Amino acid sequence: MQKCFSVAFFFLVIGCISSKKENHQQIIVNKAQKKPIIDGHALDACWGNAKWLALDQLWLGDSYSNEDFNGRYKLSWDEDALYILVEITDDVLFDQYEDPLKLWWDDDCVEIFVDEDNSGGEHQFSHNAFAYHVALDGNVVDLAPDEQPRLYNDHITSKHITNDNLTVWEIAVKLFSDDFKDGEENNPERLSKNKKVGFALAYCDNDESLERENFIGSVFVPGEDKNQGWIDADIFGTLILK
Repeated sequence: MQKCFSVAFFFLVIGCISSKKENHQQIIVNKAQKKPIIDGHALDACWGNAKWLALDQLWLGDSYSNEDFNGRYKLSWDEDALYILVEITDDVLFDQYEDPLKLWWDDDCVEIFVDEDNSGGEHQFSHNAFAYHVALDGNVVDLAPDEQPRLYNDHITSKHITNDNLTVWEIAVKLFSDDFKDGEENNPERLSKNKKVGFALAYCDNDESLERENFIGSVFVPGEDKNQGWIDADIFGTLILK
């Protein structure tokens, strides 16, 4: 009997280990000594001390030229939020739907994937992780557990400034745990040194078509179907806060 229990326990442990998210694309993120001002100007000290990271993985659509799209980003953090600076070179910015909850992914937008505890796993219709679509008008959309889109504007503060073909986005993201409940009072998690956060960044690019023409991400996704971020947090990279 004891032997049977030991074998069962062994396979249970192995199963738990195999389901754990793999820490890939690990990125060290330095703490901001002073909270950045979210104004789109990128003059804060934390940005000068951070390195540029590439936004160059084609998840959907045909190949594109650097004139049509080019993207890069920086990261920082403090106890209150994760901070993101994004530079997008795009010859056309397009926002065709006035209703923020209608086909939000087909407009130009920044998409931020965050898994607060880096646990990975499915999150399509749960808050195990979030896939925030940050629209040009500032609205923030994700799918709720009831499988309907919802605004999460209080989770993210953003500002972007466009000069010619260059748009600079400055974004602050509050992180919420798996226990987040829509319609209830929820407190964001306090961030701390050595915390690991699941993360990916993407951009939906539409040059005046009915549907988005390209979806460009920050993380390599294996296989033919690379549009997995809104379903599976296992594809997220891992941020290590320092």
